[in-house]
Amino acid sequence: MSLRPWAIGLVLAALAVIVQAETRQFEMTIEEVDLEVAPGFKTKVWAFNGQVPGPLFHVQEGDDVEVVVQNNTTLNHTVHWHGQYQMNTWHSDGVPDVTQKAIEPGDSYTYKFKAIKVGSLWYHCHVNVPEHVGIRGMWGPFIVAPKNPSDLEKRVTIDAVAMFSGWNPEVADTYGEGGHPNEPISYFSINGKSFPMTQPLRVKKGDVLRLRLMAATIPVAFHPHGHDALVTHKDGLPLEHPYAVDVLNMAPGERYDVIIEMDNPGRWIAHDHYEHHVSNNGKTPGGAVLIIEYDSIESDDWYVWKDKKIEPDFYMSESMKKPYGLHNIAPFKGSEPAGQRRRR
Repeated sequence: MSLRPWAIGLVLAALAVIVQAETRQFEMTIEEVDLEVAPGFKTKVWAFNGQVPGPLFHVQEGDDVEVVVQNNTTLNHTVHWHGQYQMNTWHSDGVPDVTQKAIEPGDSYTYKFKAIKVGSLWYHCHVNVPEHVGIRGMWGPFIVAPKNPSDLEKRVTIDAVAMFSGWNPEVADTYGEGGHPNEPISYFSINGKSFPMTQPLRVKKGDVLRLRLMAATIPVAFHPHGHDALVTHKDGLPLEHPYAVDVLNMAPGERYDVIIEMDNPGRWIAHDHYEHHVSNNGKTPGGAVLIIEYDSIESDDWYVWKDKKIEPDFYMSESMKKPYGLHNIAPFKGSEPAGQRRRR
């Protein structure tokens, strides 16, 4: 029996994925550190590799992924690889007492799976999610590059990740508390920092910006000034019909990729349009705010960030240019706790 030409093409494509697949082995720890979210506000977190967000995983479609996770904290944890299908690897889905026993203090667990689903994914703890994820920073980005990106994706010159979260100052000093319904979430952040501790996103006219927006713990209404955003991907997958928005609503856990043509030089705020999300415990300006700065615009003396010290990898754009792998991001690192209070 002979195969038709189109069937031969499918077989060859499948074989190519198998042949080109890489086995990528990583090690990651969970640490207890203090995180400075806003001026005058620190909170205790359980941090992957000691940072919030956790390290960037960047792999390619079809790769075999192995991650050894070591728990160096005082409570149990797991890692759920949110969005991955876990075909024939359900033991690596990271749900305690369902797919695995939770990783106890001092122990480790090895996750093994194939990166089948592409796009902007993420990972997080699945033990006591309202606290561990909701207010203790146990989340990070997991990006799977497609083997055959679209023509639009190939045009991208800046690839940036922005993860949105909220924080409760009333339980900031005590592990094992918080995560209850209607608790006072009153600090809001992008990549673990509240304005003015966030960073500008620097561009030049003609750039094509891809923003991978991730609503890690809170609902978000993302609004960039001066530009419309073309929504191209939802939860990692490409949309058949991309659409333009100037406000994009996101539920907790959702991810959207938007592409913005940098064609309007200036300094433009891009922010969460939930009004209280742009405050630090009720004080404005603050919260989930970034500013897009065109390099052709001179800095005025009155500009709020005139003398800002720039962290070029704050949106992981520099790390996204590096070879596939696990990338720690220096500005996300927490600090060693002083006089740590344990859970009650």
